[in-house]
Amino acid sequence: MKKPVLIIMAAGMGSRYGGLKQIDPVDEGGHIIMDFSIYDAVKAGFEKVIFIIKKENEQDFKEKIGNRLEQWIEVEYVFQDIANLPEGFEVPEGRVKPWGTAHAVLSCLPVVDGPFAVINADDYYGQQAFRMIYEFLADHEDTDKFQYTMVGYLLENTLTENGHVARGVCETDQNGKLTEITERVRIEKHEDGPAYTEDDGATWTSLSGDTVVSMNMWGFTKSMMPEIRDRFAAFLTENLPKNPLKCEYFLPFVVDELIREGKAEVTVLKSRDRWYGVTYREDKPVVVKAIQDLKDQGLYPQNLWD
Repeated sequence: MKKPVLIIMAAGMGSRYGGLKQIDPVDEGGHIIMDFSIYDAVKAGFEKVIFIIKKENEQDFKEKIGNRLEQWIEVEYVFQDIANLPEGFEVPEGRVKPWGTAHAVLSCLPVVDGPFAVINADDYYGQQAFRMIYEFLADHEDTDKFQYTMVGYLLENTLTENGHVARGVCETDQNGKLTEITERVRIEKHEDGPAYTEDDGATWTSLSGDTVVSMNMWGFTKSMMPEIRDRFAAFLTENLPKNPLKCEYFLPFVVDELIREGKAEVTVLKSRDRWYGVTYREDKPVVVKAIQDLKDQGLYPQNLWD
C-alpha cells in the first residue's frame, strides 16, 4: 500500500492580501499558518506534499514558502488552470473565478496514485487532525465501497468574532459515517449562538454550537481522482447555463453524490482542537496569540523546526 500524501490547495493564497508577498507571518520567526500544518503533517507521518498553485505564482511561492520546506518533506507542484476543462467545454467569456476545490484537486490527477489528504493552505487544523487522518489513510483500503474520511470540527470552535464564515454542515449516522453535507455560506456568531442565513440576513436559522462542520480536511483513496474527473462534465452541463461566471465544483458536492449513490462511505473523525484562520484582517492578532500559547504549552518549539 502506498504512503498517504498531503495535498494543499494554495492557488487562492494571498488573494485577500494582494499577493503572496503580503501574507502575514503569525510568529516572530516569520512562519505562516501553513508552516504549522506542514510541521504537524511531518510529525504525523506524511513524507510528501503537493502544492496546488497558480502558474504565475510559482516563483514567488517557491521563494517565500516551498524552497525552505524541502529539507523536511518532499515537495511537488501542480498548477490549477481555469482552462483545464473536459473536452467540448471552454472558459465562458469574462470568467476569471477558478472552478472550485474539486477542480483544484483534479489538477493532481497525473501525480497521485495512492491515498491522499486534502487541506486548505491558510487554515490551522491542529496536531490531532493530522494524526487521525494519516492513521486512517494508512490503515484503510476500498472495500465494496470507497473508504474516505474527513476531519470534523465543532462549529463553535470554527467561528470568528469579525464577520461571517462558510462551513460544510455535516449529518452523521449512529456509526459516525457522513450521511449528508450542506454548504452554508453565511454563518455568524450571535448572542444566542451560531445561526445561518440564505437570504442576506433577512431571516436566520439557529445552529447548535456542537454541530459538526467540515473545514475542507478530507482523506481519500486514489479512487476519488477519476470520480472527480468523470463527474466534472455533467456538473458543467448543468451549471454553466445557470451561472457561467461563478459556478464552482466543490469537493463536498462530489462526496455527497458518491454517498447518495452508495459508492462511498465517509468516516467522520472528530477533532476537539480549535480551528484558526485569518478570514478577516482583524482575526490576525487572535491567531498570533493562539500560536504563541501553543508554543508556551510545548506543542511547538519556540523556533519551529528546531
